[in-house]
Amino acid sequence: MTRPYTTLSCAVSLDGYLDDTSPQRLLLSNDADFDRVDQVRADSDAILVGACTLRQDDPRLLVRSEARVRERLTAGRTSSPVKVTVSERADFDPGARFFTRGDVDKLVYCGRDGFSDARARIGSAATVVDAGRPVAMGWVCADLAERGVERLLVEGGGTVLTQFPAQGLADELHLVVAPFLVGDSRARRFIDDGHFPWRADSPARLVETRAIGDVVLLRYALSERCPG
Repeated sequence: MTRPYTTLSCAVSLDGYLDDTSPQRLLLSNDADFDRVDQVRADSDAILVGACTLRQDDPRLLVRSEARVRERLTAGRTSSPVKVTVSERADFDPGARFFTRGDVDKLVYCGRDGFSDARARIGSAATVVDAGRPVAMGWVCADLAERGVERLLVEGGGTVLTQFPAQGLADELHLVVAPFLVGDSRARRFIDDGHFPWRADSPARLVETRAIGDVVLLRYALSERCPG
């Protein structure tokens, strides 16, 4: 199967949580690391988030640096990567920033049972794609490759961050660790239960560690395609 080179990117607390249980989004990184992620975005052809992340965080998913935007435009690319989300029913608000911000293509991969309703609801705000019953993430990756996506950045949430490595669809992981604990088992963890190839007797390969202020970046190779 042909698929894009795929990077998983997320920040977690010391005890492995993506967020806490408060209504406000928990900031797990700092300005310097946000700028690093912005560079990774600028180097990507598409950015993917799951349905819960789209609804809860209302992300723009755009390159923020004007200099990086100019570099992309000079190279004949769009100002920001293609935006992608995946959902069984795609019951999204077409007024969300995913749809309204940025002059870039937006792709919504939807389960077959919800496809017709989703296409009517979203209208011209995005291209809605029938991704099967249930949504097959491997097929989504292959379809993105056919659309010219060579580098895919996956920014969450926990469901898709579990699906990609569990299905052998990820090439590297950028894991940023914040210097505090959440300490609440009701909160969302980084990875759900699953079967993964990396175990105590077969660990992932660590290719970079970097202190970025008071957070730490751990970059792991998840496939042989990841350069050392």
